[in-house]
Amino acid sequence: MRGRRGDRMTINIQEHMAINVCPGPIRPIRQISDYFPRRGPGPEGGGGGGGFGEAPARLAPLALAPPAALLGATTPEDGAEVDSYDSDDATTLGTLEFDLLYDQASCSLHCSILRAKGLKPMDFNGLADPYVKVHLLPGACKANKLKTKTQRNTLNPVWNEDLTYSGITDDDISHKVLRISVCDEDKLSHNEFIGEIRVPLRRLKPSQKKHFNICLERQVPLASPSSMSAALRGISCYLKELEPAEQGPGLLEERGRILLSLSYSSPRRGLLVGILRCAHLAAMDVNGYSDPYVKTYLRPDVDKKSKHKTGVKKKTLNPEFNEEFFYEMELSALATKTLEVTVWDYDIGKSNDFIGGVSLGPGARGEARKHWNDCLQQPDTALERWHTLTSELPPAAGALPSA
Repeated sequence: MRGRRGDRMTINIQEHMAINVCPGPIRPIRQISDYFPRRGPGPEGGGGGGGFGEAPARLAPLALAPPAALLGATTPEDGAEVDSYDSDDATTLGTLEFDLLYDQASCSLHCSILRAKGLKPMDFNGLADPYVKVHLLPGACKANKLKTKTQRNTLNPVWNEDLTYSGITDDDISHKVLRISVCDEDKLSHNEFIGEIRVPLRRLKPSQKKHFNICLERQVPLASPSSMSAALRGISCYLKELEPAEQGPGLLEERGRILLSLSYSSPRRGLLVGILRCAHLAAMDVNGYSDPYVKTYLRPDVDKKSKHKTGVKKKTLNPEFNEEFFYEMELSALATKTLEVTVWDYDIGKSNDFIGGVSLGPGARGEARKHWNDCLQQPDTALERWHTLTSELPPAAGALPSA
């Protein structure tokens, strides 16, 4: 700035910045993209024909807008479930589209991972090699992990893969959370985390497929929702599911599930026990897996002749056995017996590790007792039920740890 010809006027930096940068009152702006609003198809947007030269004309209404408008003109009512978002403005990590279906009849949870859009670039070429992992929380990471294939060099991958959890009960649906993570595979170093979604399974209805198209979020902290800032209020409903439940003194640690088949055969006069499969077993070996097998006893066992044992399945937390054992006994005598089922990890050169067990009989509780009573009341009918394995080791089973 100059006065008379040849004279130089000095202006300090504060005045210079105030003149050139702050012509008016300072008002809060939500994000830098508000300086360049998107041109809509309507009259205000100019039908998409307007250029960036017209953008400053829209700054004044934006700056004078009330706080509610800055946060979004349409906000869902409290308590409403939102399963779809616009990925253009809501996230920088991308969106994930998937379906969930709880099949109550088969006790299974079907996760259909469809596609992702607009993922965050993770590699030097501006792309990523994404894959999806799913976990059931709470639960052992290795036992609950399912994984899709990796799609190479893309930010908009399409998987169309079905991942299935077996042994899912109504109790799981009521209190467990499904964590879905999108990661970038890196062969030369550790795989990188892109974003995640956590869905409480209580949002599902039996035999009704639910579609989701949700923005990925950064890794959710394990803090209590009551201590979170207002910025994290949108994910507090998911974090409530992760808070540890109040545990009574008699609550036992869950170690996996086992699918048993019981049938009393009238022609053969005996109990037929089917050991079908296990799911989500606790890992007992350093490699994150186990070498499981199953033992059964019919107590009381005075002659110690009731033990049966399946074969060993190597390096798995979800083994399939499909083996049957027969106990010859009258139906009236069976009413006073208890079937003990224990799962073990086979080790060479040392004692086998106890994974978990369940007892079925007149002294059992819940589903275990109901399964036993239904078997006695419905002879010649094969009844299959999933049962939860607990950390309680039956005294009789602990006497022979290496058997």
